[in-house]
Formats: sequence, structure tokens, C-alpha cells
Amino acid sequence: QVQLVESGGGLVQAGGSLRLSCAASGRTFSSYAMGWFRQAPGKEREFVAVISRRAVSTSYADSVKGRFTISRDNAKNTVYLRMNNVKPEDTAVYYCAASYSGRVGVNDYDYWGQGTQVTVSS
Repeated sequence: QVQLVESGGGLVQAGGSLRLSCAASGRTFSSYAMGWFRQAPGKEREFVAVISRRAVSTSYADSVKGRFTISRDNAKNTVYLRMNNVKPEDTAVYYCAASYSGRVGVNDYDYWGQGTQVTVSS
């Protein structure tokens, strides 16, 4: 089992940057692909980015491609999401999640963090 705790959210102006972190417990962190999802008020949870077990491959939603970067440090059991040039539409609760499959669907993920709020002001 994996427990995930996100941090780094907050209020940022449009065009600014933010880095989210997700710390995982347990010794099996490197066994999982790690993803970031987000959920805005009144909307469904949506895929943002995923990184493979050994960080060989990454994938992004079109809406964040070129602005966000996912990375991981298996020695620290941590996955990151660097958010650059943020926009008001990036405002949401951001969740990290662990998956054996590394696909992009919400149902493909087995473990979830509690989420961290990101608010982008215009």
C-alpha cells in the first residue's frame, strides 16, 4: 500500500510559477507510475501528467503541455509537478496518484493523495 501527501499549492498570479510535491510512504514507490490530476469546482477530475516508474517517459494533457513538467526522485519517494506560465483556468485541487498501468484514466490509479489547492488569480 502507498500513502501519498501533496504539498506546495497556494495562490499565484497568472503567468507565475509553482511547484507541487507529492511524498509517498512505503518501499515500493518505484513500482508505480505516478500521475497528477486536477479537479475544478463543478467539474470532473481530469488527467494532467504521468511519469513512468523510472522516469523514462512522460505524458501530458494538451492543456498543460509546454507549461507543466512532471518529474520524480525515487530515492526520495517524491514526485513533482512544475507549473509555469499558469493561467486562471489552472485553478483546481491537484491530486497525485499511483498506478501500476501508467495510463491516463482516473480509474487506472490505485492510490490517491488528499489534494492541494492551486488558485491562479488574473
